[in-house]
Amino acid sequence: MQHALRISRKIEYGLRAMACLASLGEGEVLSFREIARRMDVPETFLAKILKTLVSRKLVRSTRGAQGGYRLGRPGKEISFLDVIEAVEGPILINLCTSDEHDACKMSSACTLHGVWRLGQERMVEVYRSVSVEQLAMHNLKPSVMAPLRPVAASS
Repeated sequence: MQHALRISRKIEYGLRAMACLASLGEGEVLSFREIARRMDVPETFLAKILKTLVSRKLVRSTRGAQGGYRLGRPGKEISFLDVIEAVEGPILINLCTSDEHDACKMSSACTLHGVWRLGQERMVEVYRSVSVEQLAMHNLKPSVMAPLRPVAASS
């Protein structure tokens, strides 16, 4: 039987939403319902994730009938890691890679620590090297009922 390190649904759905938003054209917004539909994410869960992404300034929201969501800054400036840490906090593949003093009860002579640390560093390096812009899903089909909308002009 195989066991995999698991990425939470919260992270997966946050990344799906960001990939969807990265596919939007300049000045376009998308409703959370349309993001949920396109990315096959439960609406109620997505609403909470989007709220977090807005609070972390990775996503911007516009209210009103013509409102919706868009990236908070250019997709090339938002990494895969930024999204993960926004929704779940810092990545830890094992407690002994934590910076907390009492996270691991083993001594500093533990032979496993170096391997866990290296795995952590490599994983973070990969996640930091991929931008949301690279994940853009340009082939997503817009819904007939929920077309893309331009951002309302600010006064």
